[in-house]
Amino acid sequence: MSFDLVVFGGTGDLAWRKLIPALFQANRHGQLPAGGRLLALARDERSDDEYRAYIRERFAGVDADKRPSDEEFARFAQLLHYRRMDVTQPEHFAGVKRWIEEPRAEEGRSGGRAETVVFFMATSPQLFPVICEQLGRAGLNGPQVRVVLEKPLGHDLASAQEINRVVRSAFREEQALRIDHYLGKAAVQNLMALRFGNALFEPLWRRESIANIQITLAEGIGVGKRGDFYDQTGALRDMVQNHALQLLTMIAMEPPSSNDADAIRDEKLKVLRSLKPFTPESVARDVVRGQYRAGTVEGQAVPGYLEELKVPAASACETFVALRTEVQNWRWAGVPFYLRTGKRLGARDAQIVVNFRPVPHAIFPGSGQANRLVIKLQPEDGLELNLLAKRGGSCSELLSPVSLDLDFDKAFASQRVGGYERLLLDAIAGRLNLFVRSDEQEQAWRWVEPVLRAWASDPAGPRPYAAGSWGPAAASALVARDGFAWAEEQ
Repeated sequence: MSFDLVVFGGTGDLAWRKLIPALFQANRHGQLPAGGRLLALARDERSDDEYRAYIRERFAGVDADKRPSDEEFARFAQLLHYRRMDVTQPEHFAGVKRWIEEPRAEEGRSGGRAETVVFFMATSPQLFPVICEQLGRAGLNGPQVRVVLEKPLGHDLASAQEINRVVRSAFREEQALRIDHYLGKAAVQNLMALRFGNALFEPLWRRESIANIQITLAEGIGVGKRGDFYDQTGALRDMVQNHALQLLTMIAMEPPSSNDADAIRDEKLKVLRSLKPFTPESVARDVVRGQYRAGTVEGQAVPGYLEELKVPAASACETFVALRTEVQNWRWAGVPFYLRTGKRLGARDAQIVVNFRPVPHAIFPGSGQANRLVIKLQPEDGLELNLLAKRGGSCSELLSPVSLDLDFDKAFASQRVGGYERLLLDAIAGRLNLFVRSDEQEQAWRWVEPVLRAWASDPAGPRPYAAGSWGPAAASALVARDGFAWAEEQ
């Protein structure tokens, strides 16, 4: 299948840190369809060869096992092209259209137009409406075209709805792919397989068997050089409204009628609509926001958020959020869901922990300890099932914890596909399962907006926590109030 992948913001961080390396890996693995081209668009004046040299230099900064040899890069570089682009200039879009439609006999193809054209918005979200309008006016919105929108999609519900309105004026819903790279992770995909491809877990996946579910998206890094961007965003918008809620829907959704994209997304939307709504009182009780102060991470002293580059001295931006919610339906009634995310935490650790209820009647000493399933998202992908067993050869009746551990990196070493690699390949192929529909996105904004409003009128601001810790003490108290603890405290 021939394709053109056009990246707006082709010299930005997202392009050279994530997208281009992912496309290289797909090409290296033989997964990238033949007859493809990549066109990078940016404001700088460069030739194709200058852009290829620019990307070659930046490959030195990726993980060693993902760096191309000279021969590999020479082959990959043949796919790379560059054009100067000012998104406010209609004639530049006309130039892109001519480039897409020009004959490519020298590349082994006789046709003028690729079978699929994918436009990837690796720019500021404020430019999405401008770009989509111009693509529509230039006639670059035909049935073979898809547009990929990178988060954050809006700053609140109104701005998200406006972006969606403009996108829909130029593209059909099935042409607009809202990307969430967490949905491309192997462990998240295996969550679907775990629940709906096996008979073992689904009968237990309900309130009668599960005590609570915890979703943690922790980062050890600070805001780095992105202080000005992050201060306008914050942890709730940056991580909870999209990544954490998408993971929650995957955990809590009912079995879809099929593996069709809309069947899956319909069930995810039902979960979002079933989330317990926030009130000013419940925000004060069930949501903890924090901001990191100076501390130590991996033995190195690090500054606090207010000392970071481009961060206002009196900023009230949250770098940490922990919250408690419930899915108000028959399957999950009364089961608390705890979501937690933050920067400068104790470790880079993203995981979903499903804590099962203890056995109803303990006949072994110590058997009151409950089983739990840990779905690991980073730094490695995998599944870990914590059980209790009797030590071999022991005369004691005391049970000991053991783990059944599946490391996807080892189990599927020859078939590993990164998150962005999988999502880009799906965008080219038109597989929509891993992309977020507009009604999902808008419902997520509806749910978090009461929290944003409550914070805007709260003079107390975020609670401080030391860099290298696991956030404010109030986050532990939030879980302890129900008689539970975060996974690292158990």
